[in-house]
Amino acid sequence: MPEKSSDVDDQPRSLHLADGAVATLVRRRAQQASCGAVLYVHGFADYFFQEHVAAHFTAQGFDFYGLDLRRYGRSLTEEDTPNFVADLAEHFVELDEAARIIRAEDGHQSLVVIGHSTGGLIAALWAHARRNDHVLDALVLNSPWLELAEPWIMQTLGTTVIDVIGRFAPKFLVRKGLGPVYGESIHRDYHGEWDFNLQWKPLAAFPVLAGWLRAVRRGQALLHRGLDVRVPVLVLRSDKSLSHQKHWVPEAMSADTVLDVAHMAQFGPRIGQKVTVVTVSNGMHDLFLSAEPVRNQALSEVDSWLVKQFDQDSQ
Repeated sequence: MPEKSSDVDDQPRSLHLADGAVATLVRRRAQQASCGAVLYVHGFADYFFQEHVAAHFTAQGFDFYGLDLRRYGRSLTEEDTPNFVADLAEHFVELDEAARIIRAEDGHQSLVVIGHSTGGLIAALWAHARRNDHVLDALVLNSPWLELAEPWIMQTLGTTVIDVIGRFAPKFLVRKGLGPVYGESIHRDYHGEWDFNLQWKPLAAFPVLAGWLRAVRRGQALLHRGLDVRVPVLVLRSDKSLSHQKHWVPEAMSADTVLDVAHMAQFGPRIGQKVTVVTVSNGMHDLFLSAEPVRNQALSEVDSWLVKQFDQDSQ
């Protein structure tokens, strides 16, 4: 495995992609990358800012990479519609390029991909699409978005309506945002511990547009029918949800306030041939941003699972 002289963060690298889009890759090097590489894929209205997660994995012997997808975070320009794609497969281009850099340029023989929320859905679909290419060795999903956290009527009839509107009016406004409860639960100026760029990650998220939601629902429908991800998959979820809160409450600090965690248990096993679902008590939506004992447990679950997977591979 490649040896590094320091663990200093590299400057963000702009990825000028074949389809004309731009994504951004950040990297933190381990003193000695004896375990390979980790690639982190963020969720909707998000970007990579979880430095403590990078520090954790570099300490375990992984080189760590964070990918800001097109029209997100460091990749967002004034001309962009924030976070918008009409097909989640558009993001496969930057995932392919990030994986190429990690393997071909940086010389890593093993790659673990971690996807959070929408990034978990995207990463699972990408792993399915690249299942014959041996591009990754393990997939970790941190509260992946596998189904709408909405009533049954929105999951069925509402999805049909969105499919039509999203096709013919992709920029049609569905919702102004997701509400401030989760953002206020994690930002240090409110009730949380973390500092992040509110231009890139607004407290109430970005507007939800019909074409983007159509892309998500189509991706989720494909997953519901069953994917064929051939590497081991770990699905991490909280033990409870607290959805549709309009105002912050203390209980938001120990629950997933964005998604229904039952959906992760229901649909997670449909991702691949070898899926492990682990519940982390009192976890927030991003389990790695939860209270310190909770996030330490979540990271420990990943560590022990990865050790088990790589030990099995070596036997």
